Amino acid sequence: MWQQMFGSDRRFCDGISRRRMLRVGGTGLLGGLGLPALLQLQAEAASASPARAKACIFFQLEGGPSHIDMWDMKPDAPSEIRGPFSPISTNVPGTQISQLMPLCSQVADKYTILRSHSHNDNAHQTGRHWITTGYPPNFADGQARGVPFNELYPSMGSIVSRELGKGGDVPPYIEMPNPLGAGGPGFYGAKYGSFTIDNDPAQPDFSVRNLSVPETVGQSRFQLRQKLLAGTEQLSSVNQMVARPKSLTTYYDQAMELMTSSKARDAFNIQLESPELREKYGYSSIGQCALLSRRLVEAGGRFIAIDHGSWDTHFDNFTSHEKSLCPPTDRALSALLTDLDDRGMLDETLVVMMGEMGRTPRINNDAGRDHWSACQTVILAGGGIKRGVVVGASDKTASYPTTQPYGIHDLLRTIFFLMGIDSDKVHLTPLGRPVPIVNGGKKIDEVLV
Repeated sequence: MWQQMFGSDRRFCDGISRRRMLRVGGTGLLGGLGLPALLQLQAEAASASPARAKACIFFQLEGGPSHIDMWDMKPDAPSEIRGPFSPISTNVPGTQISQLMPLCSQVADKYTILRSHSHNDNAHQTGRHWITTGYPPNFADGQARGVPFNELYPSMGSIVSRELGKGGDVPPYIEMPNPLGAGGPGFYGAKYGSFTIDNDPAQPDFSVRNLSVPETVGQSRFQLRQKLLAGTEQLSSVNQMVARPKSLTTYYDQAMELMTSSKARDAFNIQLESPELREKYGYSSIGQCALLSRRLVEAGGRFIAIDHGSWDTHFDNFTSHEKSLCPPTDRALSALLTDLDDRGMLDETLVVMMGEMGRTPRINNDAGRDHWSACQTVILAGGGIKRGVVVGASDKTASYPTTQPYGIHDLLRTIFFLMGIDSDKVHLTPLGRPVPIVNGGKKIDEVLV
């Protein structure tokens, strides 16, 4: 009868199966328990694993780094494939990476190289939406407007913020030095959006906005404004006509909390680090962002996203990777992993580095490599990830995985599993549509301790 009515496992337009919907909402047919009540019960009964990672530092190499020139070398491939770079040995016997990553070669015993990640979106905006949210976008590449540009589906950082909440004195979800294009809260709302540091910590005059009372205001006026704001809130509770939008209230509350917390201000103050340590990370944008991310994790940050661009190397791929892209990335990642490990933080801090895609194995006529999502490399470290291993393999031209391919659903499930978040948990959109945190996939057991 059920098969006659609904089919065996038919799917809705967003990929959620009818079987899953019946599992979630079918009880209402039997006992009058509606979908919202059932979802609440589901959330309460969810058996998420204990968290291995208290925080995640996520590097988005925007544009798509060349996996074949960095992490998945093919020295025996034809010249039009392999490029000019050579593999070098790491401190893990039998594991080689590119000559472009010499510092990372000396700390290969601290991370896992996943060489068989693959998906089917070969564009920038839509690809970033895909890897950041786990859901296909509702726009074509190049049509997204505004930041963030994911109007419906929440990003990884927003999911972590909602599920785990604050861990200390700083916001749970922080982006720097630019907002991730698809890093918004979607239907979760502004409460679970990011705190964006829209300034480069590598600059000598670096500062974070909204962390201190402006000199033109003074403490007495600031305290007066606090009282007026509190009075407005009381009035709003009586007369909804003058109530502020929830998003505006969120921003006000967040700014007020940061301005009144000396611990939060100190966490954002990268100048408190020694010049020697700052030099180890490198005085580059990605280097100082990496160092600041460690400080923010120490202060209770849950999900720190670092946006590092210019990896879209359709032209002059090799000079770009050798001169401007890989050296600061190599220094930043190796320094961060070493620093976290030395402080006893790596085992509880998950580090992920990836782009929205890889690059084409075949070199184009402009000495560049083009978009290629069918195979890419992801670097994983800390927070329950194995140390010093390579997971997966690609074919002789780094075009396609030859082992089990892992997609973005698998990667997201792995991240959330390590952070103690139940990927099957379902939240309702404002229109009552059920949306699971991750719709499909399985955690990547090969990378887990």
